[in-house]
Amino acid sequence: MDFFRKAESALKEALGGDEEERPPRNDDEGGRYEEQEQQQQQQHYDQPSGPKIKPVNTDHRFQSFSPETSGNVKWYVDGASYFWAVSMALEQARESVYILDWWLSPELYLRRPPSRNEQYRLDNMLRAAAERGVQVRIIVYKEVTQALTLDSAHTKHALEALHPNIQVFRHPDHVPTDVSRLEQAFEGLSLDKLKLDTFSLSKVSGDALKELYGSFGDTVLYWAHHEKLCVVDRRIVFMGGLDMCFGRYDTNSHPIADAHPGDVSNIIFPGQDFNNARAYDFEGVDNWDHNQLDRTKSSRMGWSDIALSMNGPIVSSLLEHFSDRWNFIWDDKYTNRDDGKYQRISAGGSTEPSGDEGRRHHFDDMQGHLNRGLQRFMGDGGDERARDEGDRGQYGGSGGLKIQLCRSACEWSSGHPTEHSIFNAYVNAIESAEHFVYIENQFFITATSDEQHPVKNKIGASIVSRIVRAYQNGEEFRVIVLMPAVPAFAGDLHSEGALGTRAIMEFQYNSISRGGHSIIESLQQQGVEDWQRYIGFYNLRNYDRINISSTMGQAEQESGVAYDDARRQYEDMVGGGEGDGGGSRDQYDRYQNATSNVSDQTWDTVSSCYMEGGPDLRNVPWQGSEEAEMNAFVSEELYIHTKVLIADDRLVICGSANLNDRSQLGDHDSEIAVVIEDPETVESSMNGQPYAASRFATSLRRQVFRKHLGLLPDQRWDQPTANWTPIDQDPQEYDWGSESDRLVEDPLSEQFWSLWQDTARDNTSIFSKVFHPVPNDAVRDWDQYEDFFSRHFIIPGKEMSDEEKEGKVDYGHVVPEEFRDGGVAEVKDWLSRVRGTLVEMPLDFLIDVKDIAKEGLSLNAFTDEIYT
Repeated sequence: MDFFRKAESALKEALGGDEEERPPRNDDEGGRYEEQEQQQQQQHYDQPSGPKIKPVNTDHRFQSFSPETSGNVKWYVDGASYFWAVSMALEQARESVYILDWWLSPELYLRRPPSRNEQYRLDNMLRAAAERGVQVRIIVYKEVTQALTLDSAHTKHALEALHPNIQVFRHPDHVPTDVSRLEQAFEGLSLDKLKLDTFSLSKVSGDALKELYGSFGDTVLYWAHHEKLCVVDRRIVFMGGLDMCFGRYDTNSHPIADAHPGDVSNIIFPGQDFNNARAYDFEGVDNWDHNQLDRTKSSRMGWSDIALSMNGPIVSSLLEHFSDRWNFIWDDKYTNRDDGKYQRISAGGSTEPSGDEGRRHHFDDMQGHLNRGLQRFMGDGGDERARDEGDRGQYGGSGGLKIQLCRSACEWSSGHPTEHSIFNAYVNAIESAEHFVYIENQFFITATSDEQHPVKNKIGASIVSRIVRAYQNGEEFRVIVLMPAVPAFAGDLHSEGALGTRAIMEFQYNSISRGGHSIIESLQQQGVEDWQRYIGFYNLRNYDRINISSTMGQAEQESGVAYDDARRQYEDMVGGGEGDGGGSRDQYDRYQNATSNVSDQTWDTVSSCYMEGGPDLRNVPWQGSEEAEMNAFVSEELYIHTKVLIADDRLVICGSANLNDRSQLGDHDSEIAVVIEDPETVESSMNGQPYAASRFATSLRRQVFRKHLGLLPDQRWDQPTANWTPIDQDPQEYDWGSESDRLVEDPLSEQFWSLWQDTARDNTSIFSKVFHPVPNDAVRDWDQYEDFFSRHFIIPGKEMSDEEKEGKVDYGHVVPEEFRDGGVAEVKDWLSRVRGTLVEMPLDFLIDVKDIAKEGLSLNAFTDEIYT
């Protein structure tokens, strides 16, 4: 029993508690509290596995629960514009705010810099809304803390403490399915190590993992709620790839340096929002300003993403989905112990009473839901207010754009039979495409045949089939895929901690070019030898220069305060939630006063240099030594988190779904996405011929291509445009016919393709010489990995002696031995040729290693399923 109590206690702490609705413990209650806790735990085990499965009508296109509808849509490329638009809607909210997120950080600043935007921190905005009477309802994923550092318990308690109108659900509850099996499952395992060492999860037994994650019916809860959605006043929605959490905010030029020695208050990415998970992962996010990453030595990791705002009839579909999710959780957790704190939500978005009255309302709501469904079927559906307002939206027509909501949902995530309408939409879009398919996604794990077990989704088979058809018919057809160079963030890919990352990379390479059944191998087997004509794979990477100029040293000397101490005190001040922080500011004031006597001519970021119209890097001022400037340059992969497919400049699929089994199968992660088709056309060209393109699809595709190619001007964080507002405020702006627009107009033209390939090739070559990043085609085995990468860098978090560090530079910095003759001037000559962030994907990386995922390591049986 002693082991059992320790195991149970460790699991409760690690999993965020058995019951998050319980108030924080008061130690004065002593044994009485423990007794109540044990009773509640046992009651949970004695309850049925969850609410009964409820059928849903999926007779719509793609077998979606939601019919085709309409509305108006506005795109946002990267977080700065999207979060600004969300902040405007939250500021205007008067009735309700509904949010779904994988992770939500209460301390996220929706506008920057924080020093001038305290009222736009998310928790302050939600409190202000609640005080106006707005009902705020939030659902976040309840994580297993050994695997993730989200701290959804902090999210819940921090927000619910602000106002009674704010209510937060976490789901699912990872309660062990059979407590009596804990001792056997964890026999011989150090629970303290399990709690502290995420990577030990890959080595414990499958039975232990099942007990750790718990189950819902027959499903072990390895999976996550991954949706991203915000619905304001039941009239406007925001959705896409962006959670409202740390690490997601970015501009389209992606500055990765954020040291401001001339004025600490100019920091853009405060606290843990300055993140590079390849160096240090998030840790202790309840202490939002606790950050191991030294911004005077390391870069952040840029975040590339796409999101939408919409109004009109489509809002009804998303309201229905949110209320369905909320009520499913309510039924699961409160049917047998309704304490009156939480209520159900009707499909229309209003709050239902609880108890017997609530159940009567639930029946009435179901009848209303059926009536609305019939109205939609007869052509008269949708929320009247949403439809009326939508008709006055961006395009002015009576129907707006054609939009359909799809999702991945199943019994554990929603209480419904499995739905994988997102997958169906992907397959249909690829197989129906006439000219091109553009895919930008965080993952690319798919199969062309059953031989690629355990991968099940056959999006890869659809890609192969469509390309083979083009080849046989002599058609011009192209598939372009963008994905992160390193998914899941590991910095040193040869370390034991990179096991999960390498597993994902191996699945991705086997999807693309290796293993005997990949897309490229399948094309070759069917006669398509010149596969490069039809499909290409790319990553993103960028560079910056940290302002560690003489300004910093002079200010530190005059003030007697280290820059980082002043920076921490500043973040304590702005992080107080009310603008005062409640902490000391003497070091910050002393440092800031000293800067008034110090020259500060060095730029805090040089990211504008690789964007359109940006300055020549060689002419950007620097105060300090050449050696210091060389050490100030840093590079990192630009992390692609987008979940978008664009076909033929006529159709867009955008949402939260990754391209892997977890997101596509329906019975794993929960996801949402919208399929958008715009009837308004613009004159364009395709393969050199006149072409009627969809205004929405082609403007989004061109914007994204121009960003990757450096054909957009630098975007500042404090200069909003009409593209930073919600759909109901301003129409989408795009500079049709500009010189840069014409360069990307025709995605099949020789001019465009040469520009795309040349930019990717040149950028790849430059980054390889200056920074020696991995993955890299120059690295075909682990010996070459050591020679090209490991021997040059000090890896954060890796224990190294002074002798081992000798001659090495910090991770992500310039490799000095490449520039022994030319010095920093030669470095700048090379980097001045970088344009945008597009680089080639290194398909030959570790190609001579038989098994890159499991070399020297052992994986448990569940890992394959988790990582696909």
